[in-house]
Amino acid sequence: MVQSRGDTRARILRTAAELFQRQGYGATGLNQVLAASGAPKGSLYFHFPQGKEQLAAEAMALAGAETGGRMAAAVSAATGPAEAIAALGGLLAQGLEDSDYRDGCPIATVALEEAGDAGPIHDACQETYRLWLSGLTGQLRGWGSSETEAQELADLAMSALQGALLLARVRRDTSVIHTVARRIGATVTQEAS
Repeated sequence: MVQSRGDTRARILRTAAELFQRQGYGATGLNQVLAASGAPKGSLYFHFPQGKEQLAAEAMALAGAETGGRMAAAVSAATGPAEAIAALGGLLAQGLEDSDYRDGCPIATVALEEAGDAGPIHDACQETYRLWLSGLTGQLRGWGSSETEAQELADLAMSALQGALLLARVRRDTSVIHTVARRIGATVTQEAS
């Protein structure tokens, strides 16, 4: 079966997203992406003419959008703030367990490496976090929080869960994610009422 150009591009992008998530930007080489994706050597610059930076920015956007979709579904299915935060924690914990603690947040590793640098990678990471926080902020407003309060509570919840995800990965134990989600959920519920 002959694969289309779109299939090759998508395969390279998906592989890059996985490798960047696991290893970071600096530790992931283009030859490694090509080898792991099974893509022909010339296809990388054909599909990503600006090279590694373009590949990373698009991979972060893809991974962020996919995770954002799962987060939005989990939050929208919740009946209130505590359940929403617990659902987000459960989603993050499940992903970590499913990867045998190799994969944390799909963009955090690269975001930390690129935080001080302006450019397409930073912009993709920033936009991903903005979208994630916007979704949670919207739900919190729907449960009665003011705009400012909802933004602050979403920042608190996301920051706490991101920290818990890192700690869980290091400890190889997701109980800290569930504990933090429960505690933050209670705080958010109290503040939102």
